[in-house]
Amino acid sequence: MNVIAPATATSASFRPKKRLGFNTRVSFNDETGPAHGLREGIELFKAAEGLGYQSGWAYQRHFDHYLSSPLPFFAAAGQHTSHIVLGSAVIPMRYQDPILLAEAAATTDLLIGGRLELAISTGSNAAFDAVFGTVEKDARTEAKRRQARFLSAISGEVLHTVAGSSQGAADGSQLRVTPHSPTLRSRIRQGSASLGSAVQAAELGIGLIAGTVQHDHNEGESFGDYQARCIEAFRATWRNQRTTEPPPVAVAASILVGTTPELRENYAAYDLERRTQGIAASRPKGALEPSARTNQPPGSQISPVFHGTPDQVIEGVLSDRGLAAADEVVLFLPPAFGLAENIRLLADLAEIVAPSLGWTRGW
Repeated sequence: MNVIAPATATSASFRPKKRLGFNTRVSFNDETGPAHGLREGIELFKAAEGLGYQSGWAYQRHFDHYLSSPLPFFAAAGQHTSHIVLGSAVIPMRYQDPILLAEAAATTDLLIGGRLELAISTGSNAAFDAVFGTVEKDARTEAKRRQARFLSAISGEVLHTVAGSSQGAADGSQLRVTPHSPTLRSRIRQGSASLGSAVQAAELGIGLIAGTVQHDHNEGESFGDYQARCIEAFRATWRNQRTTEPPPVAVAASILVGTTPELRENYAAYDLERRTQGIAASRPKGALEPSARTNQPPGSQISPVFHGTPDQVIEGVLSDRGLAAADEVVLFLPPAFGLAENIRLLADLAEIVAPSLGWTRGW
């Protein structure tokens, strides 16, 4: 099979990829420990920037062998890189104090020269609720309330006007989040796993990043088809409510280019693990054992793994409607893979597949 050139392989609906990114869990295992995992995470961002990647995303996961606090990590990684965008995908707002998050986000953004992109979500985890505390309303409603408060805070809006005497603030003082990063609000995204959340992102006037898990799809509808439908709903809602064009949409995907028989075997094994274990696949040593429900939540589906020879991977990616509709492809890195394995995945995607998607390296 010959490599498919973008000029002949893409349909009219295919959008050339403006940016190439990756998503890492910044994992660690019981043998080397968290400090080693964090240092390797920074090395991964440095390597990606050297390969021309325009964005790097890190997932937040509490109480496990993954990154639990992305903003300090981004502040550190930003001192070792110059161009690559550093993004969270995603931060669940249910477990954030919106004002403290706004302060930390603005501080981080200013430290790294305006390269922060935050993807936030309104999902929740019942086990985490027990630790962070219950709320009067349901978790989704509370997450949306905190999301709205956060967006107001980073926009520089007045959060409170002092009335009467108050130590440290005169009567009539208007309290806003400081420091303020003026453009950060334009770099907030919604992490979307459903049509409803994609529409909500457009209604809020924030960007969209689609992940590797989806909910509420129609029976028989493929992952890519549902993803394309969500992206179109986001863009249509945006245009109905605003005069500006919708911001670029990012989509996370597992794209594993097998340049050798050994790599193809390894990637096929990961694909099987993901299809049988779902989001619990590829756990670092010592990570929490997931429940059966975590493996495949009811009503959800997991994104496919594109693997095989370079030609097979290119053909698979080009034929996927969700990836065709995206402006940016974000490589989802298997959480249990080591630094060298991940750099290999980054290099093979950038050098072999991404040029066929219309991508060019640089900033």
